[in-house]
Order: sequence, then structure tokens, then C-alpha cells
Amino acid sequence: MKSDNKKDPFEKRGYTFEVRANHDDKHGDFIEGRPIIYESKTDICGWFEETICRGALDHTDLTDVRFLVNHDDSKIPLARSRRNNENSTMQLKVDENGMWIRVNLDTENNMDARALYSAVKRGDISGMSFLFIVKEQRWEDEDTEYPKRFITAISKVVEVSAVNMPAYEDTEIYARSKEALENAKKALENARNKKDLVETDSQERNKVEILKLKNQILGGC
Repeated sequence: MKSDNKKDPFEKRGYTFEVRANHDDKHGDFIEGRPIIYESKTDICGWFEETICRGALDHTDLTDVRFLVNHDDSKIPLARSRRNNENSTMQLKVDENGMWIRVNLDTENNMDARALYSAVKRGDISGMSFLFIVKEQRWEDEDTEYPKRFITAISKVVEVSAVNMPAYEDTEIYARSKEALENAKKALENARNKKDLVETDSQERNKVEILKLKNQILGGC
């Protein structure tokens, strides 16, 4: 088992947990669901298994989080959480299961918001994904063909998206850019390299101790 506290570049994740469309007098038309789920295993392109550990969001920067569709930052955000105050159009809540959000949509004045609300209500869009930065992680079974990555702390969540392909395994491939995929692969390679260095260093120390012991024995003869 090896721990690595170095920050990684942005990464994206998608979840199968359902996003729902609702309406009430206080919030108008809104959608809600969970973009981040603790202790849910996922396959990263066949390279490794990954789990976001319980408590990974305890100290996460959530001061400015935008809500998009399919991570398309070329379009205007449909909602935004600014320090999660009551006036924000997106509300965030971190609990024992991960993160829950409610997104208030301006379906009257925003055509994209109206289209998303309709798609979620019809069940055409039923999942969410999020863009984040890893702060702390650990690896297990680095020397196997299918190691395990455990994300223990997330430093920042930048945006949350409603996505067309919510299946957890599928969304990993769909949501990640080529750069994000390469970053994930580099994280695995770094973990393996660090383990090799530790093992090599340990072997060298053992050789030195053996030589010292031989010298002590020979010196006593």
C-alpha cells in the first residue's frame, strides 16, 4: 500500500444515481440528485479500479461551483453555487453518502434550462458527473495488472454536469477528455514508480546491513 498526496490535474466522474426534475412554489422548476457518491467502485478504462472514500469532501473547496450540461463550458452555466449561500441558484450538501445538489432552473427565460428540465423529467437524461481535483490518494496492488486507487481527499470541485450517458462505467469514457485520461494513466504510473523506488531503496539498505554484519563477523575472527 502506498500513499500519494500530490495534487492531480482536473478529472471527471459520472454516476448512475438518478437526477430528478421537480417543482415547488419556493424554487420553481428544479432538478436534484447526487453527482458524487462515496464508496462506489468504478473502472477507469481497464487501467485500474477507483473508489472515492467516505469523507473525501470534508475539506473540499466548494466556494464557486457551476452547473453545466455534458461539461460544455462553451455555453452559459445553467446555475451556480457561490459559497453555497441561500441566494445561489445551485445548493450543495455534503453528507455521509457524498454530495447532493439542487439546481434551480430558469425555464421561463432560458431555452437551454427549459430543454434540460424537459429531458430530465422525461427520463432522457438521468445522470450527473463532476469535475474535480484530487488532493490525497492511495494505491493498492500497484504491481498487478489491475491496481486499486482510493481517493481520500478532493481539494476542489469546479463544476457539476447533467450528462447524456449516466452509466458509471460508460460515463468514465464519455466524460473524460483525452488529457484527463492521460492524467489518470500518469497517476497510476507514478504510483508504480514510487513503489519501485521504495523497494529498491529497501533492498540497497539490506545489502549495506549484510555487509556490515559480514565485516563484524570477519573482524571478530
